[in-house]
Amino acid sequence: MGKRILQQRRGRGGIQFRAPTKGKLAPARYPPFPIAETRWGIVTGLFNERGRSAPLAQITFDDGTVSYLPAVNGYYVGHKIEIGPEADPKIGNILPLEKIPEGTSICNIERIVGDGGKLIKASGCSAILRSKTVTGAVINFPSGKTAVIDSRCRATIGEIAGGGRIEKPFLKAGAKYHAMKAKAKIYPRVRGVAMISVYHPFGGGRHQHTIHKSKSISKIAPPGAKVGDIASRKTGRKRTIRKVQEVK
Repeated sequence: MGKRILQQRRGRGGIQFRAPTKGKLAPARYPPFPIAETRWGIVTGLFNERGRSAPLAQITFDDGTVSYLPAVNGYYVGHKIEIGPEADPKIGNILPLEKIPEGTSICNIERIVGDGGKLIKASGCSAILRSKTVTGAVINFPSGKTAVIDSRCRATIGEIAGGGRIEKPFLKAGAKYHAMKAKAKIYPRVRGVAMISVYHPFGGGRHQHTIHKSKSISKIAPPGAKVGDIASRKTGRKRTIRKVQEVK
């Protein structure tokens, strides 16, 4: 009968496929201060957290609140930051988008007002505040996409630290394995065509580079069959129509 394929096992939600919580410090989000208030804090520590690409900065605010945030280039132990609408628009400070000048590089952006920061938190990443409109602030992301976000959402001025992380190779498969395991990622990933037919819908062929069936699959397919192009809108080779200009 074979065994359940990996998609079925991961879909069950077993503990072996969950990201480990050991080595985690705390959630990286803005402190729950009222948006209208302006506070200041001191960076009291810089730490590396398991499964996180960017270092975390431990910030102690004036009222004793301790919060962990993704470190920005320029943070150091003893660095003073400000959070609130009256803060200076300097690197490392946290302001609402409506108070940040246009053209500024920002990171750790809130998607919804008060959610603590959800966007642009990976190492070396930053977005650009392009303009401000009646509907919100227009932000350009590193992927090239543009989004309009509520102007009351907060963001940190600057770029997330650790930008040169991907320039260093892993060198060994074991190092890559443990790095992926901390994020609950699949590694190593075996190709479906390299398996036999009882282990994967694409398996069973003589050659391990050819899929002997259509890759398109319905979005309501069961987990054991939901592999390939799921609910694809168009498949096959893209064809371009060349217009032939008439010679007068």
